[in-house]
Amino acid sequence: YQRRVHGDRLIGLLRAYSLKMASLLTVEAGKTRIGWIGTGVMGNSMCGHLIKSGGYPTIVYNRSADKTTTLASLGAKVASSVQEVAENSDIVFLIVGYPSDVRAVVLGENGVLKHLKPGGIIVDMTTSEPSLAEEISEKAKQKQCYSLDCPVSGGDIGAREARLSIMVGGEENVMQTVLPLFQAMGKNIVYCGTAGKGQHTKMVNQILIATKLIGLCEGLLYAYRAGLDLNITLQAVSPGAAGSWSVSNYGPRIVQRDFAPGFFVEHFVKDMGIALAEAGRMNLSLPGLSLANQLYIALKAQGHSKRGVHGLMLALELLNNISLPINKA
Repeated sequence: YQRRVHGDRLIGLLRAYSLKMASLLTVEAGKTRIGWIGTGVMGNSMCGHLIKSGGYPTIVYNRSADKTTTLASLGAKVASSVQEVAENSDIVFLIVGYPSDVRAVVLGENGVLKHLKPGGIIVDMTTSEPSLAEEISEKAKQKQCYSLDCPVSGGDIGAREARLSIMVGGEENVMQTVLPLFQAMGKNIVYCGTAGKGQHTKMVNQILIATKLIGLCEGLLYAYRAGLDLNITLQAVSPGAAGSWSVSNYGPRIVQRDFAPGFFVEHFVKDMGIALAEAGRMNLSLPGLSLANQLYIALKAQGHSKRGVHGLMLALELLNNISLPINKA
């Protein structure tokens, strides 16, 4: 037993020493090489802000190459593979769909970690599993690299306007290194703790949103049945105690029947599944989240997986045999 304890301590010391051998880089405008994987609704705007903010040499990759054209017009090089991104980057950002995508992109046979040089930094901005963030952190250390789990909140509007909230998990000194890049994308950057804590914080965010969206949709259904003008109703309640980002941003979209995605229903279902699984491991009962999850699964079953999360109204309309008219502001 004593030998095992001493052996574990020795391994820990050797890993720590090995990691110190790969010193942290300094972010320099026009010099630090940025890689970006995932240029969808969110990633396209976020990466664009980095290019514009400091003239960083940038290489991007997306499975659908047509989604990289805007970034290419800003000067980004378009890669043909994840490997090419990793080999030509000091810091690699990714924002992809599912934990399985994160695992393949970072830990896969031709993934980022296999080809990133020692001292490189992986910044995963996908909403993913806390346990996967911890695994990536440990494996990055073994390769003398660093990693951060940094999910975001603020949707497509926050991404376009560089007003995202960024929840950072990992080593704080690594977060401080990447901070100038975060500041180009968001306004609220919070260090949440060690590896996985950024993802846990995002789960809190998603739990709060899920139940708020139920309230928003039910409130508007009530207002419609009561004969109220929906725009005036939102104007009346938004500044008060019932007000929230969801009410102010999703409320008008619902009223105008604009269910275009800032964040996909199918990805929100994925997030709620992660949160419920984590809650189960912590022996927590979250009935509000469970209800929201079932309503969103119904919304997916109705064919709305590619709608925005405020499309929840469509499921509740069907439940009540109501279809709200278009109400222009």
